[in-house]
Amino acid sequence: MAPALTFIYIAEPPDYAVMACTLLASIRKFFPPETRAVGYCPDHRMTDLHPAVLEAHRMMGAEIRPMRTAGMWDSDYPHGNKILAAMQPRDGDHAAFIDSDVLFLRPNDPAALIRAGHVSCSVAASMVWAGQEIWPPIWQAAGLSVPTERVRLMRRPKHPVVPYFSSGLVVFPEGGDTGFAGTWYDTARRIDRIETLENRRPYLDQMALAPAIRRAGLDWNILPEEQHFILGGRLRGQPLPEDRPIYTIHYRRKKVLKEIGLHKVARQILREAIGVTFVRRLTERAEHGE
Repeated sequence: MAPALTFIYIAEPPDYAVMACTLLASIRKFFPPETRAVGYCPDHRMTDLHPAVLEAHRMMGAEIRPMRTAGMWDSDYPHGNKILAAMQPRDGDHAAFIDSDVLFLRPNDPAALIRAGHVSCSVAASMVWAGQEIWPPIWQAAGLSVPTERVRLMRRPKHPVVPYFSSGLVVFPEGGDTGFAGTWYDTARRIDRIETLENRRPYLDQMALAPAIRRAGLDWNILPEEQHFILGGRLRGQPLPEDRPIYTIHYRRKKVLKEIGLHKVARQILREAIGVTFVRRLTERAEHGE
């Protein structure tokens, strides 16, 4: 039977590939063993992957696949690699794109992330780079009207806003370039061509997310903060809440992990999976005959 959920992420060298190994270790620790995981790397960077990254993926029962990125956007757009990864062909029912700088912290279940007929995602942390006036041309480019629904952003919840979601964790029904992922890509390209729209880069992937969900004939399933707890910003240096379980953290930068004392947790999760606390030591150990 095809797996119910496949986690996908970017494993581009140097930094994303290394962070992806820790993310993968946390998937292996906290999700059922049948959960699949696939890292994606731009095809022209595959030869730059450190051998230890490939070995770590082998040890954890995952793989890194090449994907074409050149010429996929009107101009280079590295943030758009997540959309390209989402479009790649896979077996299974649902995929979850997840940023490489994310870490799972406790036992979890794909059922907590999947809702039939929906794309699961969390509200964005903030939107300080633009006002609400940007949405009419964006939704018009998608061939839709601005929805009447409103959401409250995760870190700036004072005023309800037009639905705007984080692309750091997006769970969607599979379908490749003809399903939701292909619609996300097409919607992003349409919005990217609105020359009067400022700040399209690097926010294009998130600008396009809600319109793409509706264009694909789906609806959004807003994940609770506990399933995608975004660190940094106003929470910089603050410990995790103690009044509720936090399943997933989006730490963004390694030093943010260190500030809240979770860098050692991340290293321990990696050690349990591959026997070392730093990925590159896998091949260094082999070179020294250990």
